[in-house]
Amino acid sequence: MRSLTFLLLLAAALAAPVALAQSDATTDPREFSEAARKVYAQSLKDARGLIAEKKYSDAIALLDKLSVERPREPQARFLKGLALADSGKTNEAILMFQSVLGDYPELPEPHNNLAVLYAQKGEYGLARDELEAAINAAPDYTIAYENLGDIYARLAALNYEKAIARDARNRTAPLKLKMVRDALAPPVVAAAPPAAAPIAPPAAAAQPASPPAPMSAAPDAPAAATTPAPPAATPR
Repeated sequence: MRSLTFLLLLAAALAAPVALAQSDATTDPREFSEAARKVYAQSLKDARGLIAEKKYSDAIALLDKLSVERPREPQARFLKGLALADSGKTNEAILMFQSVLGDYPELPEPHNNLAVLYAQKGEYGLARDELEAAINAAPDYTIAYENLGDIYARLAALNYEKAIARDARNRTAPLKLKMVRDALAPPVVAAAPPAAAPIAPPAAAAQPASPPAPMSAAPDAPAAATTPAPPAATPR
């Protein structure tokens, strides 16, 4: 596993996907000046703001510029993957996260987000493999464990459905299928009572059940990775 030297994490206000700026591929990123770090942080903030405003084309243009300036850094590409995914360009987002992992396979966040995209396409086997890779890279990565549980539940549901389709007299598979679907369904939210009712409000009406809760994508970019340092380093 290639070793990485991690740059400083950005301030709490910038704790989401990180973008980059400054220099070329041959410059050692450890030579960042304080001024360059501020440019780096501002570029991140600008890109995040554009994505929040759904100005995906502008965000991607900015992130492409940052990637050209510092092609060894994964964070601008990771954030571009989020912008592509949010704008509905799933296949392009998959290619972007795969590109990040091609250089830094030890980063767990791209694995997790690939799993989310595969799950959206119904490719649960691929999603499972990516989540297992994320957990291997970061054994304390909570989001990946929960998402992996969802994937196993969805795989179970698919197999229960196949069992029912092949044997209409099967009595146990339908019960198990219902249990799995109930586990995947989001909680039912009770309607709030009127703000100032003069009398006791009627019993709260439950909202109709909605589709299964989506898996969690990693909103944060991986810690800024730089050119490999001489000694071996553990993954984040």
